[in-house]
Amino acid sequence: MRAFLLGIVTAIVLAIGGVYLFVKSGGVSMETTAPLLPFEQTLAKMAIRASIGNAGAEKNPVPLNEANLLAGAQVFKENCAVCHSIPGGPRSNASKGMFPPPPQLFTTDEMVTDDPEGVTFWKVTHGIRLSGMPGFGATLSDIERWQVTMLVAHADKLSPAVQAALSH
Repeated sequence: MRAFLLGIVTAIVLAIGGVYLFVKSGGVSMETTAPLLPFEQTLAKMAIRASIGNAGAEKNPVPLNEANLLAGAQVFKENCAVCHSIPGGPRSNASKGMFPPPPQLFTTDEMVTDDPEGVTFWKVTHGIRLSGMPGFGATLSDIERWQVTMLVAHADKLSPAVQAALSH
């Protein structure tokens, strides 16, 4: 039994040492242009789901109306458009150099209108580590974060006035 435990401890120490040497020798490239590591995307998705937890159940307390969507458009333009672009706008040079690339939230293939608003609010509030997505919990009010969340959640059905506000 003692030899078995010694074997387990030795295997764990060797595994940790191997991972350390792999990272120390440059095996984990931190370049945004590097290819994905094996299981990187899977592990990142598991980690973000675990971090978000049940935030999707949180309901937006801000009423869905034109005034709040227009306010959300202003917040988006000032804080988010540099990475996520405005509707019909080109990707910024900064977003082209990011890994993972930030979703262009007003293009049909990258809209997140199916995400629960609580999940988007969580991402806007806390950010996403190692993705370039900052957390705005300390810089935007709760109402501003909910307004921009509302805007993104309804990106596929914005009024002409809100679309125009985003574009100017």
